[in-house]
Amino acid sequence: MTTRAFASAAFAIGLSFGIAAPASAGPTLDTIKSKGALTCGISGATAGFAFADSQGHYSGLDVELCKGMAAAVLGSADKVKFVPLSAPQRFTALQSGEVDLLALNSTWTLGREGSLGVLFGPTIFYDGQGFMVKKASGVKSAKDLGGATICVQPGTTSELNIADYFRARNIAYKPVTIEQMDALESAFFGGRCDAYTTDASTLVGAKIKTKNPEDYVILPEVISKEPLAFMARQGDDQFYTVMRWTTFALIQAEEKGITQANVDEMLKSQDPDIKRLLGVTEGNGKALGLDEKWAYNAIKAVGNYGEIFERTVGKGSALQLDRGLNELWTKGGLMYAPPAR
Repeated sequence: MTTRAFASAAFAIGLSFGIAAPASAGPTLDTIKSKGALTCGISGATAGFAFADSQGHYSGLDVELCKGMAAAVLGSADKVKFVPLSAPQRFTALQSGEVDLLALNSTWTLGREGSLGVLFGPTIFYDGQGFMVKKASGVKSAKDLGGATICVQPGTTSELNIADYFRARNIAYKPVTIEQMDALESAFFGGRCDAYTTDASTLVGAKIKTKNPEDYVILPEVISKEPLAFMARQGDDQFYTVMRWTTFALIQAEEKGITQANVDEMLKSQDPDIKRLLGVTEGNGKALGLDEKWAYNAIKAVGNYGEIFERTVGKGSALQLDRGLNELWTKGGLMYAPPAR
């Protein structure tokens, strides 16, 4: 039997056992298009990522990226609905179809992807878990928190990480678990807990919301890796692919110097990568089941990844965070997009 004939026979046998057929498109993208809105599950109480103002308008990194995805899928950043969720609620909301994707400061882990029926997209923010205490406490290190009460959200990697951290050092502590983020922060700032632990970026956001931020300090220890990413349901390869590549498109836009302000001018570029990304050279949109201007629409709506970072959590925001690991790979960071071709 020739190689080609053998391959054809093997493929046919595989199909008969249901193991080699190409993945079929799931219903999520069609549902989003039919209802005319992308539904994003967000925290709603995390400064810099998803936080509501007095008028109920959400802003932050997660919010901006969701708007970019709405623009890619539906042509408009306004066609998005935000659903605030607590940490324990989030996975059920995604599994049940209440939300189309989760944009909720969620850490990519094997356990979650292996057992919850979810798939993580690209990392949108590299973080790590830390601790915050009152400056007046005199605590200088997490190792000084023996016997302390520590505020932490249940059902999070933060809860598991502190258990591992203190167990490994034979340090006793008392967890105070509160589901809602705003209630958890109120408990810490109200004096119910000696320390508050979560992702370091969230600690910074919580600190700046207080009347006297200088009264609190974030301890030097970073006790974990927290790659934060959006999540989609398993079994819907088409929408998962759209979610991934919209994120990659915003990263590649920064790498190529495409901004919200110059994206129209960039349509005239002779750079083959830019022409493919912006839909001047067609093909990518069809491959994703989207309009050929999907990436152009996303960039036009929210800008590239660097622009989003700077205005939500970076130097143009109240959090004033450095790019660090969230810088482009060309500048020593970890943000890297595969070729859009």
